[in-house]
Amino acid sequence: MADSTLTSNFTQKTTTLADCVGNTPLVTVQRLAKQEGINDSVQLLAKLEGNNPASSVKDRPAFNMIFQAEKRGDIKPGDTLIEATSGNTGIALAMVAAMRGYEMILLMPTKSTQERKDAMAAYGATLIEVDEGIEAARDQALQLQAEGRGIVLDQFSNPDNSAAHYLTTGPELWQQTEGRITHFISSMGTTGTISGTGKYLKEQNPDIQIIGLQPDEEASIAGIRRWAPEYRPEIYDASVVDRVMDISQTTAEVYMRKLARAEGILAGVSSGAAAWAALQVAAEIQEEQPDAVIAFIVCDRGDRYLSTGLYAVED
Repeated sequence: MADSTLTSNFTQKTTTLADCVGNTPLVTVQRLAKQEGINDSVQLLAKLEGNNPASSVKDRPAFNMIFQAEKRGDIKPGDTLIEATSGNTGIALAMVAAMRGYEMILLMPTKSTQERKDAMAAYGATLIEVDEGIEAARDQALQLQAEGRGIVLDQFSNPDNSAAHYLTTGPELWQQTEGRITHFISSMGTTGTISGTGKYLKEQNPDIQIIGLQPDEEASIAGIRRWAPEYRPEIYDASVVDRVMDISQTTAEVYMRKLARAEGILAGVSSGAAAWAALQVAAEIQEEQPDAVIAFIVCDRGDRYLSTGLYAVED
């Protein structure tokens, strides 16, 4: 009797890896906000996307792109999938491909960190490094598809990317803040996060401010881009974005370190950019909007950047 009860309870508690995507914590930023002179009445909240199974916000679109393509009959287990990536999407796709039974070919800029390359290989993906950058990687992925090597998921124009955030990230933020969110901030790469989340939040309350981050002309920040017009992601929905802020390389790196040292949140450079933007917005509006609730995306975990040496720098 005891053994059967134990087995029954264990079965009820188990789940699949797919069920672990999303539902990430939303935590209060406390010490850093005070250090930057933000009033206690303004809430700064960090959404910890590194808590996803493959440790980044990209787990959401990676799973949704593959899952929806399966539902449509566009792909089936055993097929080969192809994608160009700067890192996190590739890792997430490699995980989902392993979970669902696909071969995965990833094309990635050579300058990406070794940790990212090793993570993709760990999941069994084939990695092709491209010297010219992400734009060239996107072109080469399409060339491989034309040669019959596999099927390109194309995170940059695939509506299932932003839909993942419309279906999950947006509703989570709305529920976690009990509808009190006033500002949402996200660094922009494929723009799926800001487009899908922004659309959902605007439908709940059109007054919520949706703010995006892009690197300035001199910066090169992993995972986010200042796109040339011919490469701008087709999924980008400018109608839901109220403001786009530029950030320098140095500022993003400084606030990445501040997140770790003041809050215990070890994250990447793009997350430092989002934290900086959240603090800037808070400083701008705290007098006129003292009850503001500002949420920003912490895209991934910082252990993917340890080899860069950026955390050892003293500011």
